[in-house]
Amino acid sequence: MAGEGRDLELVAVSRRLLAEEEGEAAEDVRLLDDYDGEEAGRMTEEDRGRGQVRSLQVKVTGMTCSACSNSVEAALAAVPGVSSAAVSLLQNVARVVFDPDLVTVEEIKNAIEDAGFDAEVILEPEKSQIKLEKTLTGQFRISGMTCTACVSSVEGILKKLPGVTRAVVALATSLGEVEYDPSHITKEDIVLAIEDAGFDAEFLQSSEHNTTVFLVNGLYNELDVHLLEGILMHLKGINQFTVNGKSREVEVIFDTQVLHLRSIVDFIEKESRGRLQAQVRSPFFQKTSNDEQEASKMCRLFISSLFLSVPIFIIRILCPRTSAKSMHCGPFPLADLLKLFFSSIVQFVVGKRFYKAAYRALRNGSTNMDVLIALGTSASYFYSIYALLEVAITGFWLPTYFETSAMLITFVLMGKYLESVAKGKTSNAIKKLIELAPATALLLSGKAEGEVVKEREIDALLIQPGDVLKVVPGSKVPVDGLVVWGTSYVDESMVTGESSPVLKEISSPVIGGTINLHGVIHVRAVKVGSSTVLSQIIALVETAQMSKAPIQQFADFVASIFVPTVVMLSLLTFLGWFLCGSFGAFPLGWISTNSNCFAFSLMFAISVVVIACPCALGLATPTAVMVATGVGANHGVLIKGGDALERAQKIQSIVFDKTGTLTQGKASVTMAKAFNGMPLGDLLSLVASAEASSEHPLGKAVVNYTRHFHCFGDEAAKNECCEWLLQVEDFSACPGKGIKCTINGKTVLVGNRRLITESRITIPAEAENLLIEVEECSNTGVLVAYDGALVGLLGISDPLKREAAVVIEGLKKMGINPVMVTGDNWRTARAVAKEVGIEDVRAEVDPAGKAEVVRALQEEGQVVAMVGDGINDSPALVAADVGMAIGAGTDVAIEAADFVLMRSNLEDVITAVDLSRKTFSRIRWNYVFALAYNVVAIPVAAGVFFPFTGLRMPPWLAGACMALSSVSVVCSSLLLRRYRRPRLTTLLEITVD
Repeated sequence: MAGEGRDLELVAVSRRLLAEEEGEAAEDVRLLDDYDGEEAGRMTEEDRGRGQVRSLQVKVTGMTCSACSNSVEAALAAVPGVSSAAVSLLQNVARVVFDPDLVTVEEIKNAIEDAGFDAEVILEPEKSQIKLEKTLTGQFRISGMTCTACVSSVEGILKKLPGVTRAVVALATSLGEVEYDPSHITKEDIVLAIEDAGFDAEFLQSSEHNTTVFLVNGLYNELDVHLLEGILMHLKGINQFTVNGKSREVEVIFDTQVLHLRSIVDFIEKESRGRLQAQVRSPFFQKTSNDEQEASKMCRLFISSLFLSVPIFIIRILCPRTSAKSMHCGPFPLADLLKLFFSSIVQFVVGKRFYKAAYRALRNGSTNMDVLIALGTSASYFYSIYALLEVAITGFWLPTYFETSAMLITFVLMGKYLESVAKGKTSNAIKKLIELAPATALLLSGKAEGEVVKEREIDALLIQPGDVLKVVPGSKVPVDGLVVWGTSYVDESMVTGESSPVLKEISSPVIGGTINLHGVIHVRAVKVGSSTVLSQIIALVETAQMSKAPIQQFADFVASIFVPTVVMLSLLTFLGWFLCGSFGAFPLGWISTNSNCFAFSLMFAISVVVIACPCALGLATPTAVMVATGVGANHGVLIKGGDALERAQKIQSIVFDKTGTLTQGKASVTMAKAFNGMPLGDLLSLVASAEASSEHPLGKAVVNYTRHFHCFGDEAAKNECCEWLLQVEDFSACPGKGIKCTINGKTVLVGNRRLITESRITIPAEAENLLIEVEECSNTGVLVAYDGALVGLLGISDPLKREAAVVIEGLKKMGINPVMVTGDNWRTARAVAKEVGIEDVRAEVDPAGKAEVVRALQEEGQVVAMVGDGINDSPALVAADVGMAIGAGTDVAIEAADFVLMRSNLEDVITAVDLSRKTFSRIRWNYVFALAYNVVAIPVAAGVFFPFTGLRMPPWLAGACMALSSVSVVCSSLLLRRYRRPRLTTLLEITVD
């Protein structure tokens, strides 16, 4: 102990010397930072709900080792009113959070002195009110769930917890998402509640953006832990931290306005002189590693059980009854004793997980697959014990069934291992998406863009907004950002699905995860962390895999009554055979000479218990949804949940927006005509000035056309401030009509016919005839009025997407009615609709009217989908049964939609519908197989066909069938990975020579 104390003193002295070398006062090392709210942030979650608390920092003299610091912590924890106490041995400081209504500062000081140490208050307590988010969303890894009964049990327990507002548990992903109030319950409480329900639980991540878990290399002993605690206490902006020396993890809650992740990592490495190195723990990689650990654990258990079960099986086959009688160990047959030894290890060591899970399930008033396994194996094992004792006591030999329980557990574990491997493959899409993100990045520091002073390699998770990063040829772009130096081509097929390289120059946007093909470029980070496109895609796919399809309710209902029903059938099977045998209802020859009626009936009952499989029903839907969402993501179709996937397969009508959806959204001015003697240049300046404040594609087309008109031949002028733009006042948009503003004190109107006529402005015959001609050519006519008179007309063309017509034809072949809705005029709308092959057209519709069109179709009893890309499409996307947003559209539209078509290709509409149909066809087949399996297997196991065919199913074989049934369902869902998007040539029955 004394030696350890001297070592600690040496470390403390070395830290003080290092501090002095850097110009710090040695005294400052022992004093804690007085950052506002620091101690309040380090209190426990339980204290947070109390409102007013006080924090205290006390210098403790006399501590020499970790036992001393533990003594002080224990003494403080025993004081009523002290909610948390942390003692730093290196700094000789105790941090105490307490309730001033229950304990005083003097009482805390006396408690330390009573423990044998001197105490001195170095930082007076201050009142602190904890500010928390109202609710947090936490994600938890839940292991041990076997069927939907387990899922229902966990969800039911979580929803009853105080402070929990929502809980969703997914069987296929073994994940739980809980929305909770941190002032009422902590994430540790949630983990304990799940474990009390009979399952293993682990916290993964939460919606707290200021909470991060670091893996710290160099944490080998308690000395290192105290060193890390001391470092974090000196870092301004750290509100709370928890160090776990065993897992080498530290959870940090920090002020994002003061600190960034890289600042924390750099500070830890600098202050520890490189002894400690922190890395941000990625929750995505932790999930994938947990999948591998679960499969590895099941593999070890299966091999152990198999290794112990094989000798039992060999003894059963090679040792005949005569040999068993002749070889005894006392009153017991030696062969049976050997089987007892091996089967006991399998039953209570390898198979203890089934007993623990069954006990906790029954304690919580639920039943699951573990209950059936525990019942079946226990019945055969303990009957065998009874038979062994019967031999010893009476000398009457009865057959034992130790091999039944051992082989049963072996086959169940084999099934669990195969199931975990298969389930891991269903989440391969997430793994592939995660692998797209680079692990490291080259951070540049320099005086000017392109002039590099220093570059260093950092973890990609530590990139901050504004960082300039170097991207070399062949490497991945680390984050979403803008090119600030260099020129190159980038492969963006990850997002767009298009393999052709995209030119990137200065000011060009780049997406994290895409591949730089040729030149070196410098990129300034704009979006990092969870805000990047790739992270949002991963989060979207994860959320979809967590959701439940409505069809899952059927499996949930069946699972709720499945196990009790099976147990009842097993009892009826036993009683039926036993009573029939007792009353001589069947020939005694059916029972072997070495058995009896009880054992004969018991084997049938055990077979019924173990062959029934609720797992297959529980896995039928979630595994298929998981695979489908992953396949969709690989094809550029992001699906936001199983409910959206289920609705999509029922679509009867699809409503298409015109601009940016059926058309390319790249409008261009095809003609411009001025009236009333106004020069064309003045007309264009007038219109461009009005449209410069508009985000509409048509407005942008007018501005670009005007810029080229005024700056023709002068490329430099095109990039400079346009002197021909006029001062605009009182700008306002008229949805579905156009815009209105004031220029030079006079009213300017730019829009469609309805805007002009409602403003009581006369349209001359010449302008009307020209407008009709423009509209009949599928162009949009834009009228311009100035000071109460019509002064011009512009024709704007937005080319159709090249695939629009064949996609519409393909949807018709699939039995879906296409509808086009647009705010454009009727002539243009009809011309465009005719060109793509749509008969049902709704024109001159405002944003609210688009939603009304959707509702009108729904009132006719149709399941309606809406495809759009703009903010004005959002009401219709929400109103539709299925909303599909074009990926290149606005964030608002993407947020409102159920499907996101990342490639902005209309062919993905067909892919989305086709994938949903094939997915639910697979789900129905899964249900048919699961139900048929149980309907056929249970009667066979019960011996219904034995009197006619002599067909019996021993319990170990029943266990093998049960184990393989759930594996078969998962493998059936995995067949969806072979999905290929439908070819339009095949769909339209086009023969290509």
